[in-house]
Amino acid sequence: MNRLLPFALIATGFSMASVATAAPAIGDVAPAFSLLNTQGKPVTLSDFKGKPVILEWTNPGCPFVRGHYDSGAMQATQAKAIAQGAVWLTINSGAPGKQGHMSGKQAKAQMATDGTTPSPHPLDPTGTAATLYDAQTTPHIYVITPEGRLAYNGAINDRPTAEKEDALAGKNYALAALAAVKAGQSPTPASTKPYGCSVKYPG
Repeated sequence: MNRLLPFALIATGFSMASVATAAPAIGDVAPAFSLLNTQGKPVTLSDFKGKPVILEWTNPGCPFVRGHYDSGAMQATQAKAIAQGAVWLTINSGAPGKQGHMSGKQAKAQMATDGTTPSPHPLDPTGTAATLYDAQTTPHIYVITPEGRLAYNGAINDRPTAEKEDALAGKNYALAALAAVKAGQSPTPASTKPYGCSVKYPG
């Protein structure tokens, strides 16, 4: 997939979210973004420099996401990562009118229902951050080093189903990648095929 220059986007009238872009390669500087959280306050990736950061793309209406949350697997993974000093950002890129789209108030209520513990919860209704990372599914996980480089891109685990039992089983790629990053090593694997529902981009 090819990147298009900003002036081309303006000339053709397309938004960033409507244009396919290549995902950053492992080892690349993680793309910067600034989004508003559920309370309307800005969340900027650079705010967390010096800490490992995990990005989780979510859609509360997706059966795959529900499998991970209804089983408690995602909440447990978040809590373990945060306890190890990581910042966990759960990003909702559902566009208005599409499955999973939520206002800040609705997202806060969903977090309370799920008992989830992301550090902040950025909302990305225009798909800007999702486009920068080429987020494909919900869930889709990225692990970023304290130096701001992409270390892992892919699935949350090696059980690509929506079943709660599989969400609780198998290899947890997110926590394995975080452990490698904290040890100053490269995750193995550093990339896997994400699975789940498609990200609900605008258009």
